[in-house]
Amino acid sequence: MSGHCCSSGACSTPGNSGREKDGREVKAAAADAVGIEVAGAIQPANPDHPDHPDHAYLAEKKRYAARIRRIEGQVRGIGRMIDEEQYCIDVLTQISAVNSALKSLAMTLLDAHLHHCVLNAAKAGEDELDEKLAEASAAIARLAK
Repeated sequence: MSGHCCSSGACSTPGNSGREKDGREVKAAAADAVGIEVAGAIQPANPDHPDHPDHAYLAEKKRYAARIRRIEGQVRGIGRMIDEEQYCIDVLTQISAVNSALKSLAMTLLDAHLHHCVLNAAKAGEDELDEKLAEASAAIARLAK
């Protein structure tokens, strides 16, 4: 995970070596991972979202990217199946598999959001928490459709 503190073993995020450095090095590595200047003002990693400089999925970004690439491959495979005039039930089975994979990825991202973004909002105060809970509720409603 290039740029993330886990790549140097600086944090104890699940999936890394579990080694921790002293607090300053951990903070510096984590800050670097999300685009924060330790010595100066906070610089968001994503300038399009200055209100939340880091996202819950950053620690597992490579895994999420690999999962979405796998799903893309499945979708391309469905296109090939249609081009090759495969049996309709086989095509439907693959469509079901893609839907399941997307739903699983969505639930994993939702869980990360709840444990990171919503938890941080709870620490920040009631107004921020209310906003994040409303976002999470809306996302759950979209997923439930």
